[in-house]
Amino acid sequence: MIVQGVSAKEILDSREEKTIFVTIKTNLGDFSASAPNGKSKGKFEKKIYKKNLETDIKTLEKFNDYFTEEIIDKFDDLRRIEDILDGHVGGNTILAFEFALLKALAKEQKKEIWELINPNAKKFPRLVGNCIGGGLHSNIKGAKKPDFQEFLLIPDTKTVKEAWELNKKAKKEAEELLKNADKKFKSEKNDEDAWITSLNEKQVLEILSKLNLPIGLDLAASSFYARKNYNYSNPMLRRSSDEQIGYLTNLIKNYNLFYIEDAFEEQDFSGFAKLTKLFPNRLIVGDDLTVTNQKRLEQAIREKSINALIVKPNQCGSLIEVKNVVKLARKNNLKIIFSHRSGETEESILADLAFGFQADFFKSGITGKEREVKIKRLIEIEDSLKNK
Repeated sequence: MIVQGVSAKEILDSREEKTIFVTIKTNLGDFSASAPNGKSKGKFEKKIYKKNLETDIKTLEKFNDYFTEEIIDKFDDLRRIEDILDGHVGGNTILAFEFALLKALAKEQKKEIWELINPNAKKFPRLVGNCIGGGLHSNIKGAKKPDFQEFLLIPDTKTVKEAWELNKKAKKEAEELLKNADKKFKSEKNDEDAWITSLNEKQVLEILSKLNLPIGLDLAASSFYARKNYNYSNPMLRRSSDEQIGYLTNLIKNYNLFYIEDAFEEQDFSGFAKLTKLFPNRLIVGDDLTVTNQKRLEQAIREKSINALIVKPNQCGSLIEVKNVVKLARKNNLKIIFSHRSGETEESILADLAFGFQADFFKSGITGKEREVKIKRLIEIEDSLKNK
């Protein structure tokens, strides 16, 4: 496949913030894709644009002539595009371009996108759904909220469709429980379409424990870490790293938590390692710690910091890096969780990537059109394989 031309424009994500939409022209027609935006970002993530979105769009279009010389026949050929663009544009621009290329390549070869990664893929990931939110994703001025960012439901079912139905049902049940427990609850939703509440994390966990599903947390602990302490606001108190471990130990035991993401700030490899040693049979997940970055993951592996990691393609802005990170994680028996971002678009390719790379979990919310399109795509893949 040869790219005959490329253009880009601004679109709005689910938070009404600008992001990039790339269209490539090929002999088979035009193919387009977009990239998401994160709000709770790790400091080691790649910049999404070199200078800004507008400059990236202009720069990308200046490279038109370069792409016509490159033949893209397989997934690994994306490296050629990365070699051309890296250093000239940001990660989101490269990623949206690569997404569009995969769509075109799949069309040319009469394959599904996931087949370009692994034609023998069979295993489907478990869904991880954000039910109740806090932290940076629930940014309401002057209002109390949980310090932890996400309170998650993780059904264990035979099919993706069954898991999604359970999550949707449980989310509705959570709404009724919140109405009774939180006098300030107004059935409002946050950036990821999770319920907004003024309750603290223990009160929220009490509610989730009534839903009869495996539950998890994404603390996004870097967002409330400063001056060597974790600074809680609901209620107001400070915890050192050791006190954080003690507190989380109690939460894990008392609420039988299955999944704990970003329990410590993004440079505390040793804190993660202590928790992983204490709970080897729970998922101790790195996100801001590892940022889909091979070198960061290598350090986490050396220090035995985690037993699972988040993969967000736009953290590194390279599908080749995603492939390398997944390969390294699998070699070291880490569980792999492909994840959306808080500022999402209606791009569904994340589902193909998760299935193609045989992720263990798929984190894409529960409701909201930008979340649902990804889950529906995963179900579509599931249904298509059932019918073969």
